[in-house]
Amino acid sequence: SIAAGWVIECKAAVAWEPGKALSIEEVKVAPPKAHEVRIKIVASGVCHSDWAYLYDVAQMKPRPFPLILGHEGAGIVESVGPGVTKVSKGDKVIPLFLPQCGQCERCLSPKTNLCTKDWDKTQQGVLADGTSRITCKNQQIYQFIGVSTFSEYTVVPEDNVTKIHPDAPLDKVCLLGCGVSTGYGAAVNTGKVESGSTCAVFGLGAVGLAAVMGCKAAGASRIIAVDINPDKSEIAKTFGATEFVNPKDHSKPIQEVLRELSNGGVDFSLECVGNVGVMRAAVEACSPAGGICVIVGWIEVEELSLAPLDILLGRTLKGTYFGGWKSVEAVPRLVQDYMSGKLLLDEFVTHRLTLDQVNQAFDHMITGKSIRTVIEM
Repeated sequence: SIAAGWVIECKAAVAWEPGKALSIEEVKVAPPKAHEVRIKIVASGVCHSDWAYLYDVAQMKPRPFPLILGHEGAGIVESVGPGVTKVSKGDKVIPLFLPQCGQCERCLSPKTNLCTKDWDKTQQGVLADGTSRITCKNQQIYQFIGVSTFSEYTVVPEDNVTKIHPDAPLDKVCLLGCGVSTGYGAAVNTGKVESGSTCAVFGLGAVGLAAVMGCKAAGASRIIAVDINPDKSEIAKTFGATEFVNPKDHSKPIQEVLRELSNGGVDFSLECVGNVGVMRAAVEACSPAGGICVIVGWIEVEELSLAPLDILLGRTLKGTYFGGWKSVEAVPRLVQDYMSGKLLLDEFVTHRLTLDQVNQAFDHMITGKSIRTVIEM
């Protein structure tokens, strides 16, 4: 056991520069400062956003490098800095890229979960004092959205961590740190999918499959799963899809196919790809008479174009961040929902790898072999 206040030397996957594979390095993780928590990461999901900030830099606003990616983790509190009251050494926790301070105007509003605490800092890869807690070869390593779970230890602000049930299996509930919470919440919170409705979900990665699960939980009677990978048909049904449509099997645009299937347009459509062409299709697949489209897929620099008539007749276009959940209070409840059988998690995990194999996890994702790979530390 390492006393608080010591620098910890451990392994991490470092992204030295954009476009280059991650490199396993020995890093130094400084002790937590005031209102910070040092976590021993036990497991981390590998999310498409991790890949995108490394390899798809044309679509994303640049992040500072060198960087440690990973933002979908779970672990155990190793030590806490001065003033931390919400978690203690030994607690099982999930680090959160979206904080919930409970005090800012947005935390006090029921309309949003976009807490402003240290937002600008963590987007730049540093903590509240403007520096990160991780160094390698005598240089600062930036922490991806203030988290960095591709490291055996990390330090996060206390408003970016939540204590979970002591019996929760960390190698499963880590997925609630991003993908599953985001897709599920997009359906149940942001879209407010209604019982008996017809839904279409575009893109059947972990986020899309979680959106399918959310539509089912909300009582949708038809859930049309859309993906260009035919292998996704069966797994989509596991999560509640009633139909599967592959755009490649049709000569018409997918929005026309869906409008025909649904008597003029679906009630709810959820875009879980992060592609502006698919986003437009998702809007146009909705019923003009009150259909709701939720953009879930993450993209930063491209522009989405719409015909005014797409919206004018009565469609609604919405976006969601972390599924609309107020993170600190919601994630422990989602963990409980998993433990009571209300929420599927095991079914998302198709591969388990070690930190040394993290680049392989990216390969599995991009080739469509995996839904979620969990890195076990």
